[in-house]
Amino acid sequence: MTDTLPTLADIPNGIVSLSDYERFAGETLDTNAWAYFSGASADEITARWNRQAFDRVGLESRVLRHGKGGHTRVELFGKTFEHPILVAPVAHQMLAHPDGEQATAVAAAALDAGFVVSTLASMRLEDIAVAAGPRIWFQLYMQPDRAATLDLVRRAETAGYEAIVVTVDAPVSGARNREQRAGFRLPDGMSAVNLGDYAQHVPSAALQSVVFEHFLPIAAVWSDIEWLAANTSLPVILKGILNADDAERGLEHGAAGVIVSNHGGRTLDTLPPTLTVLPRIVDRVAGRAPVLVDGGIRRGTDVLKCIACGASAVMVGRPIVYGLAVAGVRGVAHVLRILRDELELAMALTGCRTLSDAGRDLLVTDPLQLKL
Repeated sequence: MTDTLPTLADIPNGIVSLSDYERFAGETLDTNAWAYFSGASADEITARWNRQAFDRVGLESRVLRHGKGGHTRVELFGKTFEHPILVAPVAHQMLAHPDGEQATAVAAAALDAGFVVSTLASMRLEDIAVAAGPRIWFQLYMQPDRAATLDLVRRAETAGYEAIVVTVDAPVSGARNREQRAGFRLPDGMSAVNLGDYAQHVPSAALQSVVFEHFLPIAAVWSDIEWLAANTSLPVILKGILNADDAERGLEHGAAGVIVSNHGGRTLDTLPPTLTVLPRIVDRVAGRAPVLVDGGIRRGTDVLKCIACGASAVMVGRPIVYGLAVAGVRGVAHVLRILRDELELAMALTGCRTLSDAGRDLLVTDPLQLKL
């Protein structure tokens, strides 16, 4: 790695928020990488809704409350996290910076953040784990061959990963028009190296429907989740849950937790924003398992809103790679520091000493609506 210490040195002047990082990243990344990281599916409506949902919910101020002993700690799957902000799995991070996932791992460790490594990382999962802190999870795309899936899981177990995050909402990719317009492709020498040892299923040119004749017949189903949970000692967490019935079914098939996610708007466009479906999934799970959420989180106030809805923790993706693109390990560390600082400020100004103090009574829906 070229970067070693997650200090704020070399952060461009004027960057004080995650939106600043997005603006600078747009000027830093080439057209190919920018289309990949910033784009979403079709008209990108869901991606916009994710953000807009947070803007339409306010926070209730509470004053003169005792704050002694306050903290942001949370327990997830038997482990203590210093705060509820995790790094979401993002593929091909060497597109953003030569140090790729190793830089993200170093920054996450320095800021006490959990880090979820993508199956499609541009570095081997073992090499990333060496640079990471203790709170590292592996995001798994189930492979058509169960032996390949199990080998990936065994590699993660051996490398010290603490959970398996199974992405369940992308049996096929969305219609990513921005990538198509940019002619997106991985640069020469870059690939999903963690899949290099396994046979890849290439669709036949003779197929009339690649979706129905190739991808769906080899896609994972509920019995695969049950099989996976029975074949690893690590907690299995399902990422991509938007329906309370699916959350219930996931727990019935061995999942230890769920992540409310619409894939950042990158699969099916016009899926609902995650903040709007989070409360009913939390209500259905009813404390039996942790519920995490991602999608559109750009402020510490957004984190607190998710916690108030009942989420155990949140995951942040695009802002991480924007920080990585702008300033490497230091940029990722700064992004995480900004979010945690903003969360603590939001807690202090709403009278929340700990995360458990944040309930739905903290939320104001449609705050601009005048009621006399």
